[in-house]
Amino acid sequence: MKHNFKYSVQDLHDQGLIIFEAKMGSHAYGTNIPTSDVDLRGIFVQPLEDILRYGYADQVSDKLNDIVYYELGRFFELLEKNNPNILELLEAPEDCIQIQNPVYDQIHRNAKSFITKKCRYTFAGYAIEQIKKARGYNKKMNWEEAEMDRKGVLDFCYVLDDGGSVPLIQWIQDNYGEPISHQNFALAKVDHAHDIYAMYLMDHDQPAGIVSDTRKANDVQLTSIPKGNTAVGYMTFNKDAYSTHCKRYNEYQTWLKERNEDRFKMNKDHGKNYDSKNMMHTFRLLNMSLEIAKGELNVRRPPEEIKKLMKIRYGEYEFDDLIVEAEAMIAALDQAFDKSSLPEKVDGKRIAGIELSIRKFMYGLA
Repeated sequence: MKHNFKYSVQDLHDQGLIIFEAKMGSHAYGTNIPTSDVDLRGIFVQPLEDILRYGYADQVSDKLNDIVYYELGRFFELLEKNNPNILELLEAPEDCIQIQNPVYDQIHRNAKSFITKKCRYTFAGYAIEQIKKARGYNKKMNWEEAEMDRKGVLDFCYVLDDGGSVPLIQWIQDNYGEPISHQNFALAKVDHAHDIYAMYLMDHDQPAGIVSDTRKANDVQLTSIPKGNTAVGYMTFNKDAYSTHCKRYNEYQTWLKERNEDRFKMNKDHGKNYDSKNMMHTFRLLNMSLEIAKGELNVRRPPEEIKKLMKIRYGEYEFDDLIVEAEAMIAALDQAFDKSSLPEKVDGKRIAGIELSIRKFMYGLA
């Protein structure tokens, strides 16, 4: 048996397995700009022979996840959970649809029956997550301004001094000056004192050093101290602060590597220090959620809303003002779903019946 069998996007097209495909994301919402990516989403039906020979393939995508196809079973699984991306696919605008096999009509004509009160948590929860991302982007924008540098262990070492503490490097300079450095000192643990070390000034021919390597070390090093040596000071290494710094620095480097430069430039230019695209998505999701509570699912946003969404995207609003408005919408959303007549969950038997009917047709068993 071939265990590493995997479809490519091209395989799905070549074998005619796709029953639905549409441009989604900003093109579907009506908020796309010239630099917007084209996000393709779709549904395919895996051949029965392939399932039996190779196993089930629930999803196929390109490397960047700009193109994603869900196998019919996976599509219905996510649909039952009221996943926002899947529900939106049901109401893709006509000008965004690129492939539509007649068998897909069985899904589309049942679209409204798949909307449930779970959307209160899937759509609104996603909106709240966008707010968190916008705030997180603000933090990283500030890191950019500070030109964050990687610090080493020595930057988190402090010498106890007159009831307080002094940075190790400063203490050495103040008390010894050039050419004495951390390499002239050795450390020994102090019994019953957590992360406290006795410092000894060593002769030039004796092994020493607070750290083994200023660039690579992740902890201080201990040295065997000759008898008769007297401690010249006591030092502590703030490991927690060092670990937090390393995590933050690595997160920042990942962000620098993966960030969308056009999006970063836009956020930099409007100068509001938040990710305005995340905030635009927040308001779109909240508006859609209020409509869903009434049993409506509209992917293409109305002109007046698009106008406001684009103003948000270009940073024409203050972040704090947007948060106040979003919180009021969330409160209204709670009330709307409390009064909603939507069912609590999707009818699983209906989904199973539709899936079986489509598979029978696609497998030539109908």
